[in-house]
Amino acid sequence: MKVLRTPDARFEALADWPFAPRYLDLKSAEGPALRLHYVDEGPREGRPILLMHGEPSWAYLYRKIIPALTARGRRALAPDLIGFGRSDKPAARDDYTYERHIAWMSGWLTALDLTGVILFCQDWGGLIGLRLVAAFPERFAAVVVANTGLPVGAGLTEGFKAWLDFSQRVPEFPVGFIVNGGCARQLSEAEIAAYEAPFPDETYKAGARQFPVLVPVTPEHAQVVENQAAWSVLERFDKPFITAFSDGDAVTKGGEAPFQARVPGAQGQPHVTLKGGHFLQEDSPAEIAALLNALAARLPT
Repeated sequence: MKVLRTPDARFEALADWPFAPRYLDLKSAEGPALRLHYVDEGPREGRPILLMHGEPSWAYLYRKIIPALTARGRRALAPDLIGFGRSDKPAARDDYTYERHIAWMSGWLTALDLTGVILFCQDWGGLIGLRLVAAFPERFAAVVVANTGLPVGAGLTEGFKAWLDFSQRVPEFPVGFIVNGGCARQLSEAEIAAYEAPFPDETYKAGARQFPVLVPVTPEHAQVVENQAAWSVLERFDKPFITAFSDGDAVTKGGEAPFQARVPGAQGQPHVTLKGGHFLQEDSPAEIAALLNALAARLPT
């Protein structure tokens, strides 16, 4: 496995990004150790809130949410998935599988020995994060899902089909353009540049290219059976489970309904619809932080 590592200089002086990088080496029998980057801010004894990004963003997506959590005594953790942000980037598309992403993030979660976690997950952060909940339900105290899902091969929306076609056909993968287009507001040039920072050229984008084709939208996709098994666990998950989808995302529109109907912990919760596009963290950061702080405040210590 050939592994690329984005030069540190690419992350210097990014707009609104004061957070010190932290790293964990993930060992694997299938190849070299991979360095995973994560943000870890706030008191160690504070309630851990795990903020998981998706495609093709990175922890920068949570830059306005992290300080609002730590100011209330929470511990905010925002990892970069392998292939994104400051994490290592295997160079071949075949190096990326759904199964491997779950294994990588499971290794990180258990290495940090996180417990009592509140998960906030969006996009692929949900496809991976909810599998962590299913694998380690005892480590999670609550879940907030936003613009995400846990597909089991039942088909794809028109919005996702359009995204899939675009992502595989566009000659150069325009990360900043994609994130900006998925927001209700117009990102600044500095913000767009920050989303481009992890990718010096196209060779670093194998993971970003591969992610869309890994979503298990047909019965033939890998991890359909495993996702069905994860749903069986979620159907017994009785801890607080809140949906916070946005009002302007064609890809995941209506995706909150299965969670509200099937997860016991979703009953009687203060579900919200937030303003924004697919990347609602850019459009409603204050509302997301307020929701997470309120949830943390009402959990037993």
